Amino acid sequence: MSADLPPDWVLPLRQQIGTTLRAARISAGLTQIQLGELAGIDHKTVHRIEYAASDPSLTMLLRLAAALDMPLTDLVRE
Repeated sequence: MSADLPPDWVLPLRQQIGTTLRAARISAGLTQIQLGELAGIDHKTVHRIEYAASDPSLTMLLRLAAALDMPLTDLVRE
């Protein structure tokens, strides 16, 4: 296995996290910019996570979950 390529199961899980994040953000009535400000991260990073274009760190996921007032497990659950 190459260190550069993640296992095949990683992308679908990242996509699921992004879908959940986007749904929670919209449900909260927030834009990507507003969520980014609440979480202390750039709105472009929020976009990349929502569209599975980046691999979010645990810290980013914790900040996003806190900003959305939701448990981390709800954000990353399959």
